[in-house]
Amino acid sequence: MGKATVGTCELCEREAVERTVHHLTPREEGGVNLPTALLCLPCHRQIHVMYSNRELAIRLNTIEKLKDDEEIKKYLKYIKKQPASKSVPVRKTRKRR
Repeated sequence: MGKATVGTCELCEREAVERTVHHLTPREEGGVNLPTALLCLPCHRQIHVMYSNRELAIRLNTIEKLKDDEEIKKYLKYIKKQPASKSVPVRKTRKRR
């Protein structure tokens, strides 16, 4: 994760959160010069706990695809209720894909 900035998370859409650059196609999968998104730290961490870099590169490589994923939808329902100032724990998943 890169240098953090404050603003609106492109995934959960919470405002005034600390954000980092998320490579929509992970760098390890060839995404060095491909599109990125600014995600809050909890969303960024959660995505990487839930999915392997390979699956992110193949199946979840846009904000729209991330928002449409059933597991991420459940997470977004939770995170949107959390204040930006609150430290949000990463929720472990039963299986990492």
